[in-house]
Amino acid sequence: MSTERSTELWRLDGARTRSISAENPTGAPGAGGRATEGTGAHAARFLGQGWKVSPSIILPDGETATLADVSGPGVVRHWWLTTDRAVLGAMTVRIYWDGRPEPAIEVPLGDFFCNGLGELTLVDSEMVVVNPAGGLNSYWPMPFRTHARITLENSSGRNVPVYYQVTYDEQEVPANAGYLHATWARSAPLGSPAIHTLMGTTPGPGRYVGTYLTIRPGAPGWWGEGEFKFYLDGDTDFPTICGTGTEDYFGGAWNFDLGGGVYRRYSTAYLGLPQVIPADQIYQPDQRFGMYRWHVRDPICFDRDVRVTVQALGWQGDAYLPLVDADIASTAWWYQATR
Repeated sequence: MSTERSTELWRLDGARTRSISAENPTGAPGAGGRATEGTGAHAARFLGQGWKVSPSIILPDGETATLADVSGPGVVRHWWLTTDRAVLGAMTVRIYWDGRPEPAIEVPLGDFFCNGLGELTLVDSEMVVVNPAGGLNSYWPMPFRTHARITLENSSGRNVPVYYQVTYDEQEVPANAGYLHATWARSAPLGSPAIHTLMGTTPGPGRYVGTYLTIRPGAPGWWGEGEFKFYLDGDTDFPTICGTGTEDYFGGAWNFDLGGGVYRRYSTAYLGLPQVIPADQIYQPDQRFGMYRWHVRDPICFDRDVRVTVQALGWQGDAYLPLVDADIASTAWWYQATR
């Protein structure tokens, strides 16, 4: 049975849907809306139990909240969350599969939702959707066999409200299902050689499925000549997959520039440049850019191992210019056989 059922919504396969929120912290059947205390208790004081008594939690500075802690087998289908939009970069999401002590996913909250630059940006894609005014949605399917735990750490310097809902199916998980992983890396400044590593050598078998990249070039002019390189199954000096340029990897072309003195932003199902900050400039050294690509239709499959890099390469006159002063951060998503 496939964990991807979006094209077979008609299939009655025995799965049972559960949902975890501050209104039902365990996701147990019939346990929603029973709270008598919570962040909405004052507003509901004339209505009582069942009337939005506990819609959220307050996460104190320096603390970590467990948003979901459930037994399997199952598949997380959707995760919605909203909080203080100003501190998305100061909160960290960690996800643990099947009782492992190390998180398979450890990423700043904003970067996990393609909002890693400190200004809320709307995203309209298949795997990540960000809606007004700070509704963060993940549709990455996340299978687990015995246990799933999702935590959120607050390092913002202030207490923040957290509204959330994690929806998952209790269902059997096939033997060939991989666990979703994600890792975040930053190079600031990049230095020489001007190569940023999105993920170091990682064992397989697995499938690389997504990239979110932010860059501040640090030099004027065009900044996106760098090639994405995927080193697969023992590749050493040279990769099996080598792209033709940064904007090309994210599905664009010709500097994202249609004329008129501004970059052309876009957000589509699998590819996007939703973040250009400030949006009314072009080819300036300290502009910031955020891009995503989901390899949903074209996963990069590896057996033994994978390593992923991108060059920070600009253009000056008629020659390439390594962007040694660039500030680059990346989030990489992949499915892996091991936990």
